[in-house]
Amino acid sequence: MASPVTLPPEIFKVLRGPLRLTRAGMVAERIVRGFWPLWSVLFVALAALMLGLQDLVRVEVVWAAVAVLLPATLVAAVWGIRRFRMPTREGALARLDATMRGNPIQTALDTQAIGGNDAASLAVWRAHQARMRERLAGAKAVQPDLRVAGADPFALRYVALLALFTAVLFGSVLRVQSVTGIGPGGKDLASGPAWEGWMEPPGYTRLPSVYLNDITAGALNVPEGARITLRMYGEVGALNVSESVSGNPLPEGGNQATAQDFTVVRSGTLEIDGPGGRTWDLAMSPDAPPTVARDGEVESSYEGEATIPFAATDDYGVVAGTARIELALNEVDRRYGLQDDPEPRAAIEVPLPMPISGDRSEFTETLIENFSEHPWANLPVTITLSVEDAAEQSGTAAPEAMTLPGRRFFDPMAAAIIEQRRSLLWNRENAEDIGQILRAVSYRPDDIFRSAVHYLRLQTILRRMENFADHGMTDDQQIELAGAMWDLALLLEEGNLDDARERLKRAQERLSEAMKNGASDQEIAELMQELREATDDYMRQLAAEAQKEAEQNPDSQMSQNQDGMQMEQSDLQAMMDRIQELMEEGRMAEAQQALEELRQMMENMRVTQGQGQGQQSPGQQAMEGLAETLREQQDLSDQAFRDLQEQFNPGQQGQQGQQGQGQSQGQQQGQGQGQGQGQGQQGQGGESLEQDLAQRQRDLRDELNRQRGNMPGQGTAEGDAAREALGRAEGAMEGAEEALRGNDLAEAIDRQSEAMEALREGMRDLGEAMAQQQNEGQQGMAEGTEPGQQRDPLGRSAGSNGQIGSEEGMLQGEDVYRRARELLDEIRRRSGEGQRPEEELQYLERLLERF
Repeated sequence: MASPVTLPPEIFKVLRGPLRLTRAGMVAERIVRGFWPLWSVLFVALAALMLGLQDLVRVEVVWAAVAVLLPATLVAAVWGIRRFRMPTREGALARLDATMRGNPIQTALDTQAIGGNDAASLAVWRAHQARMRERLAGAKAVQPDLRVAGADPFALRYVALLALFTAVLFGSVLRVQSVTGIGPGGKDLASGPAWEGWMEPPGYTRLPSVYLNDITAGALNVPEGARITLRMYGEVGALNVSESVSGNPLPEGGNQATAQDFTVVRSGTLEIDGPGGRTWDLAMSPDAPPTVARDGEVESSYEGEATIPFAATDDYGVVAGTARIELALNEVDRRYGLQDDPEPRAAIEVPLPMPISGDRSEFTETLIENFSEHPWANLPVTITLSVEDAAEQSGTAAPEAMTLPGRRFFDPMAAAIIEQRRSLLWNRENAEDIGQILRAVSYRPDDIFRSAVHYLRLQTILRRMENFADHGMTDDQQIELAGAMWDLALLLEEGNLDDARERLKRAQERLSEAMKNGASDQEIAELMQELREATDDYMRQLAAEAQKEAEQNPDSQMSQNQDGMQMEQSDLQAMMDRIQELMEEGRMAEAQQALEELRQMMENMRVTQGQGQGQQSPGQQAMEGLAETLREQQDLSDQAFRDLQEQFNPGQQGQQGQQGQGQSQGQQQGQGQGQGQGQGQQGQGGESLEQDLAQRQRDLRDELNRQRGNMPGQGTAEGDAAREALGRAEGAMEGAEEALRGNDLAEAIDRQSEAMEALREGMRDLGEAMAQQQNEGQQGMAEGTEPGQQRDPLGRSAGSNGQIGSEEGMLQGEDVYRRARELLDEIRRRSGEGQRPEEELQYLERLLERF
């Protein structure tokens, strides 16, 4: 198709649209392939101007860039012009014809070369052309190929395009105009001097930046520390800046620098003098320092964990805080191990917790820390809270005097070790005195330590301490001894007991000691929870022991009497709830009495799970309890008689009192009271002793009332007689109590004698009731019971031989007794699990009562 091609009208009409589009696409292809270097250079130059790069560098750099860009632009234009060729119509037809099957355009334009005179050949040719022309109706424009990756392998055209898009988004057309001021003719070509300014607040204020060109002249509030940025465009000196907010000295006539930055440190004015200039009155908002204060009472848990609430505020938010604790030496009771000057010790500094999320301009947080192991624990200290903001300003609360919270130890030996540990950390020169004191208090280890291992650990600590003291104790040795003493005290306080009964006893003693020492509500609540856990553990241990005894003595376990005193888990929980309720109401005396009743009941009770071979029956337990009550009543009567003698012969009793100073603490509570009277304290002190006797008499009467309610043998003549006798004893005790409160010792002694006589009579009647009950039980076992009159807990009739259960052979071929023991052991195990539902526990207890 070198020569021009003339299309028949019918063919041109069909191909006119696709042919034009194909040719336009070919023009676009050749423009892109020829001029992509040109528009890439132009895009880079325009982007640099819009971003204002010419204002950030020296003029020489700008001229150097122009010297590079102009030749590059000229070369790119010449290269593109030389490569560009306008596509012809024939070329467009050839591209369009190549995209269709069979080249229909070329076929429609061809003529038959041979056989034109042959009619058959001519008919075939015309039919072929007709088919090709039909295909022309489906002609479509050819899409242009604008890819130039082969000519631009590094994609420089995309880099230029990205720079232009960035300039459009973040640049300004005004900055392009500033280039007109460059060069000798710039003054005439530029539209005039221009300026830009920004006010950027400190980042921690979270305030937005202000574009000063958008702010009219007038007042403007600015935070302290804001940064003012000014840029001058045009002739140097056409615009002058005057300001009084930075505190920096200004040259005469103002600052004419084209780039200026300064920080606002005070209120003042900012003026731009010149064409388009403005004046602002900047009012600086000062950044106030943060504040902090304690927000609530300092609390301490049983473990010694201190809880210190505090509140902090700041204009823009607090970033950090510290609690500094220092020893208040002037407030320390300088006695015993604290007589010497303390060793130098750095103040305690603890970082204050900050809110993880949210606003920190005003918040309340709680510092939780355990200072129990610190030498200053439970000593007077001063605590100072301080906070800091992002501007490095600090705020400090007034120092507060307080006692540094620490763990309290209720075990006497543990408390003594902790006290001497503090003396060791106070000054290592106390080591010799500490050894003497601890050896003295542990003189009789059998009465103090529950395990010989504990005593041996204490002796090891003392030997090491004395050895270190003889050779000069180092800091590491001091810390090592303090750690060993702390561990031993924890072991004595918490106990490492395998016996759940001992743990229960320890929990009761610690709760009682805490109530006597006025412990905090939180400490008492934690000790009460410990008592509940110890009780549950004790019940589980009883069930485990019962199962173990059943495996060792199966015959006796199957045939033992199960009618002993029982205590359900619900009864224990109800009693402990009552103790906690009394403590919350502040009735500590009643709570102490209820705790003592719980302790005695736990000691005397025999739950079904724990009954085994060799255990006492409920009647025997009641006899022992009454015997103990009788002994205590005899001791109380003897004390009242001694007090009565003291009223008539104080000198003789005083000598006896002096001889009793070395007796045990239990004897000091009895005879030592007479000793106090023997020293001449008869007035108000004597009345106090009688009131103490009256209280002891009341406690004894309450105990007798409990024993009378739990006494077995109800329904028998002997059992009723025993209860009646104990009732008379209780009445006589009440009369003795009233007489003691009225300071009538003679009447009290008479009433106490009547109570003891009634107690002896009640014990005799109880013994007879127990003997009769034992005889009846043996006769019942010999005679058996009538079949059908008893039913097992599942409602089945008794067998014909009088045994509980069905006569049907339930275990064919198996060991019946072994299976029965396994079932009984499983019932005992489940009944000892306090977490089971109450209905299930009651059902299991009914099963155990039956079997």
